[in-house]
Amino acid sequence: MPRHLIGVLLIAVAMAPRPDVNATFDAFWAAESPEAAARLIGDIVKSGVTFDDAYRRLKHGRSYASQETGRVSLSNRTPDGVQHFFTLNIPSTYDPARKYQVRFHLHGGVGGRQTNAPPAGAGGVGALEGPGDVAQIDIVPFAWNRMPWWSTDQVLNLRAILDTAKRLYNIDENRVVVSGVSDGGTGAYYIAMRETTPYASFLPLNGFIMVLANEEIDQGQLFPDNLRNKPMFVINGGKDPLYPEARVGPYVEYLKESGVDIAYYPQPEAAHNTSWWPQMKDTFEEFVTGHARDPHPDKLTWQTLDQNHNRAHWLVIDQLGAQKNDAEMMDMNEVNAISRLFSRPKPQGRVDLVRNGNTVEATTKGVAAFTLLLSPDKFDFDQPVKVVANGRMVFNGRVERSLKTLMKWAARDNDRTMLYGAEVKVNLAK
Repeated sequence: MPRHLIGVLLIAVAMAPRPDVNATFDAFWAAESPEAAARLIGDIVKSGVTFDDAYRRLKHGRSYASQETGRVSLSNRTPDGVQHFFTLNIPSTYDPARKYQVRFHLHGGVGGRQTNAPPAGAGGVGALEGPGDVAQIDIVPFAWNRMPWWSTDQVLNLRAILDTAKRLYNIDENRVVVSGVSDGGTGAYYIAMRETTPYASFLPLNGFIMVLANEEIDQGQLFPDNLRNKPMFVINGGKDPLYPEARVGPYVEYLKESGVDIAYYPQPEAAHNTSWWPQMKDTFEEFVTGHARDPHPDKLTWQTLDQNHNRAHWLVIDQLGAQKNDAEMMDMNEVNAISRLFSRPKPQGRVDLVRNGNTVEATTKGVAAFTLLLSPDKFDFDQPVKVVANGRMVFNGRVERSLKTLMKWAARDNDRTMLYGAEVKVNLAK
């Protein structure tokens, strides 16, 4: 191309109007899904907004308007094409200027439901009503025999439901919990082992983790060490004919002894019901209130079978594969030399992280590559970041703030408290 034409082209590009910063962020907030928000990142970058300005805007979040209250029935379609129905229970006093904690209620009796359609009149929380003096939104999703709580589809469903709720209502991202009764309690264990990032705690009631050991459920993808990321509140009845405390209790105690933070309240006289709720309600609510999520925990552990459920907060496992300097790691799945909780038919990988200032110590096994997501709330970007994996320095240097990275993860997470300004990619195979 002739030089004079190149000059004309450069001038035209320089004079092209930039997208308006306010308009681009308004469109970003109005996007109906993470995928739709991600398609707007280019316009935000072209707007010329600085990293610091974008970070401030993301911290503040969208402006919420008044919304429908009472039982709000909605539906979504997960990436695998399955339609799901769910109900948001919105307080009549909902104030869009106030943040609300969220409680997922996973129902029981999954095997008796033949379709995805919610039963007539369903959608409320029944006897397990939340605290009257706390701003709370109760979410009731639905499972059925083809898509029980212990399925990958339901992990995706809860993720999509929470994203939708956050786009409509002012939700406190650090106070979202998953509670369930009977099959729903067992489902809470399952969700905790498959996806930890969005949730503050898990509260299985009248459930049993070992139901998940069925080979049709497990398929080598359940890792009890993942439970160590979040606290749990567990109740089982002594006279429960399905999951009596005498049977469940030893497993709960084993998890506690292995490092899972569990508040366990067995009810000796209770059957397979929630007759204990009036006596335990205050204790339950105090637990929830006292365990807000840390969006950037200094300690993390995550184990995965594949790249579909490979993230815990600021850790993303990118590639599996045994390495010559893999660490020996205590695996709570191995109860003793002849007994294990869940099957291990396929290779899996695990990373444990400990952050101290700008230094990250990683202990890994069966992992070839992982990514660390760095938040300006936790890392000093003006100082070098060091990453040590299994005793070997794998990264040591300054990390630059990236607007594209900031917007990429903001679009995915839709979370005002969990923002990342840079990525550090670690390849252990080098």
